[in-house]
Amino acid sequence: MHPSAFLRLAALLALSLPAHAQEGMKQQPAASDRVKEVPSIEAVGLSGLKPGTILFTDHRDDPAKPENGLVPYLDWGRVRPAERAALAPYAGYAEPDYLQTLNGVSKRRHETLKVYVAQGRFVVPRPADSIDLASYATLGFVAKMDPVIKHKTLNPADVTPTKDPAAAFAKRPDRPWCDLGTVCIESRYDLEGKLPLGVKLANKLEDGASKKVAEFVSFQSELRTLPPAETAPLAGLTKIDAPVTGGLEQTIFWVNQILRFGKFLAVFQPMPGDPAKTVVTTYMALAIKADVLDRKQEYARVPVLKNLLPAQVLMGNSSFNTGTSISAGLPTYARNRMTAFADALAKN
Repeated sequence: MHPSAFLRLAALLALSLPAHAQEGMKQQPAASDRVKEVPSIEAVGLSGLKPGTILFTDHRDDPAKPENGLVPYLDWGRVRPAERAALAPYAGYAEPDYLQTLNGVSKRRHETLKVYVAQGRFVVPRPADSIDLASYATLGFVAKMDPVIKHKTLNPADVTPTKDPAAAFAKRPDRPWCDLGTVCIESRYDLEGKLPLGVKLANKLEDGASKKVAEFVSFQSELRTLPPAETAPLAGLTKIDAPVTGGLEQTIFWVNQILRFGKFLAVFQPMPGDPAKTVVTTYMALAIKADVLDRKQEYARVPVLKNLLPAQVLMGNSSFNTGTSISAGLPTYARNRMTAFADALAKN
C-alpha cells in the first residue's frame, strides 16, 4: 500500500463525513408511527393488533451492543426451532463446509454463521381467500418492494450453485434451485452514501489481500407461493389458532459477500373470530458470515474507520449507515421491506 494514497483517501473520507458523524454513531431516524416495536409479537396477542399498525420485533434488547440481535446458527435451532425450520434455506440446512484454495494450496473450511431475524404482523381488512398470492410472486412485485435494488430474470441454468463447482456446497439436496413453479431472480444493490468510500479505504488498508470488499451486494433468489403441504405446519410458527391459507417466500441462496443466505416469508391466516379479516405474519432472516464480524482490529487502527466495524454497520449503528435499504443496516432494511409489503396488500 502506498502511504500517500492511503492518507489521501482517509482525508477525503474524513472531509466527506459531517462533524457529528466523525465523533460517534449516527442517530437513526425514528421508526414510522405505523410500526410498533415490541419484545414479542405473540405476547401482544391479536387483540392488540390495531388496523394500520405493524407489530415488529427483531429480538434486540440492547441495541448499543454491536452484535445484539444476532444469534449463532446452531443456537438458533435450539432457541427457536420452529423459526429455523421455516426460515433456513431448506430442511436440514447446515453451516457449509467447502474447499478454499490460496496460493495453490487447498484447505477445507467450515463456515460459522450468525443470523438476524425480524418478525412483523399486521391485519388486512379482507378475507384470506380473496388475496391472490400468485399476483405477488412476480419479478415486478419484488422490484417495487425496494426500488433501489435492481432485479432481472435469471436463467435457472445460470444459478451459481448449479453452474460453479466451487459453489456446489450451496446446492439444495432435494431439488434444484429455481425449479418449476418458482421465479428465478438476479439482484444487485450498489452501496449508498459514504459506504463505497469507506470500502475503498478498507481495501487500501488491506492492500494485497486475495479478496477485496465489493462496493455492491449481488444475490440470486427464488420466489414462490408455498404449496399446502408446506403451509400447514406454519400455524405452529405463528402461534395463531387458525388454518394457514397461503404463504409467499423469497429465498436468497447465493450472495457475493457478507451474507450466506436470506429469506422473506409471509404467512396468511384468517383472523380468529372475524373471517372478514386476514392476519399476515412476516419474517426476514439474514445469515451473516461470522468471519466478517470478526474484522475489528484492522479497522480500529484508523480513527475514521472505527465506525466501519462490520457489526455496527450491519446492525445500523454506524455513522456510515444511510438511506432506507441495505446501507441503512439490516433492521431498517427489514422494517422497510415489511412495511412496503403491508402497503402493497392494503392497496390491492
